[in-house]
Parts: sequence; structure tokens; C-alpha cells
Amino acid sequence: MYDPNMERSSDARTAPLTALRELVELADQDGHLTEAAAALGIPQSTMSRRIHALERHLGMALTVPRGRAIGLTTAAIDLVGAVRAPLREIDAALVDLAEAADPEHGRIRFGFPLTMGAGEVPDLLAVFNREHPGIRLDLKQAHGAELVADLQRGILDLAIIIPPPPEVSHEVLARQTIIAALPDVHPLAGVRSITLDRLAYEEFIATPASYNLRVLTDHWCQASGFDPEVKIEVTEFSTIREFVGRGMGVALLPPAVRPVDGITEVALDGAEYVREVALCSAVRRPGRVVERLRDFVREYAAAWAIEG
Repeated sequence: MYDPNMERSSDARTAPLTALRELVELADQDGHLTEAAAALGIPQSTMSRRIHALERHLGMALTVPRGRAIGLTTAAIDLVGAVRAPLREIDAALVDLAEAADPEHGRIRFGFPLTMGAGEVPDLLAVFNREHPGIRLDLKQAHGAELVADLQRGILDLAIIIPPPPEVSHEVLARQTIIAALPDVHPLAGVRSITLDRLAYEEFIATPASYNLRVLTDHWCQASGFDPEVKIEVTEFSTIREFVGRGMGVALLPPAVRPVDGITEVALDGAEYVREVALCSAVRRPGRVVERLRDFVREYAAAWAIEG
């Protein structure tokens, strides 16, 4: 791979950012050069040549053979970690410059959790699309951890994530109150509010264990003196409500944006049944088109407690 006797290449001096971007992509593709080159839209030979040139310029090995893939040295891993965020900031600044002449046209890669497929997020995106028809929205629904990783890799520009992730730049949009969703025929459906321990002997319908609201549900129930008996695990809040409405169990959920047949929402006594909703950005200063959506979400979120 690396020959320490070779002269440093002027190629790496003149285009270090290109080589660094390719090294980052190689790390993201777990050392698979073919996939990394394809992701960047360049020939594999060109990418290989540039990374070797960067090695010569730095005077150290960045790659080592690893079966059919390429392994990154400790120095390369450290370098990728150091340059990843600055490269995203540089790319965002270049995009912003290009968008200055026409900030009403462009593309935004926006992510939101799997539990947000109905309600406020589709509503706000529909309004944004009507007001800014020249801006293309590339949307992704995924688990919060995947959205964070995509922001860090520059695959997404913005994302709504619950709870606020410390790994990426974010701002808290809202504090979301959690209620008890009960079947209309439940004995407690007619009361105004309840303490959580009154659901100790109920069967719960909840999200999987890796989801934030499930973690909170388990924690809150245990703090109230019981372990919730989770009968059904479902990723989508809308599906959970369908099951609750059919009398199959109870759930702790955000208030529904629209009334749901067969369900009564009952408030929980106590101030702790809330969670924070965050708007997260891949960079500190996004381009003007992305800034359009960021500012729009800020204004829109002031009027609601987002479902997610």
C-alpha cells in the first residue's frame, strides 16, 4: 500500500479536500473501495490514486490491506474523526454561496422518526411544499440512532429527533406531554386524570425496547411501583392507537393530533410525563435552502406539541 520512499505528491497539495472527502467515504463504507468510489461517482482508480497521494503528502500510511477491503490505520481513523465535521461545514458554505442567487430552488434531505408518519410532521411539510414549490424534499423515516448517524455522515441536512441527541447540533422545539390512551369502555375513561399506578394491572401496548418512549414508559412505571406488562410491541403510534381502540390494552402516548375512534385520552398526574423534541442539523450554518425549512419548522413548532 504505502511506500515511505516515494516522493510526496503535488496532487494531495493541490486538492487535499478531495482526498480527505474520499478518505471519509472509505471509512463510511467500511474500507470497501468499490462502494466508496461509487457513492462519490468517481472511478475506483482515481480514488485509490488520490488516497495514495495523500499518504505520500502526509508521510504516513493511511490504509493497509484487509482481505477484499482496505483497512484504515489508527492515524487514518483519527484523521477522519477530526476532519468529518469541518468538511461538512465547508460543503455547507459552498452550497450556501451557490444558493445565494436563487434560495427558492434546491434540495433538502430531511429525516424524522418512524413514529412521526402521521400528524404534525406531514402537515408542516405539506404547508412548506405549498409555500416553496421550487424546493425538493428528500425524506427519510428511521430510528433516532440512524438519523443521528446520517446527520454525522452528511447524508441528511436536518432531522427531528426525540430526545435531543448530544452528538449533533440541535435546538429543543417543544416539550411533548404524554397521556394515557385508554379504550372508551375502560373504567377509567371517564375520569379527568389518573396517577400512573392505577394502570399497574393493565396490559400495555408499546413501542419496542430501543425506542425512547418505551424507555420512558418502563422508567415511569417502575418509578410508580410496577413493571408494565407489555402485551404487544408496535413501532407506529397510529397502529398502537388502533389496538387500544379495539380494547387490546392501554398505552402511554403523545396526544393524538386528531380524534381517534374508540380511544379516550386521560391526563397523568405529575409534571414528569414529558419529553423534549429537537430539531437537529448536520452543520452549524446550513445553506440558504436548508435554512428555509429550519426557520419554517421553528415557526410552525411554536404552535404545537409534536407527535413522535
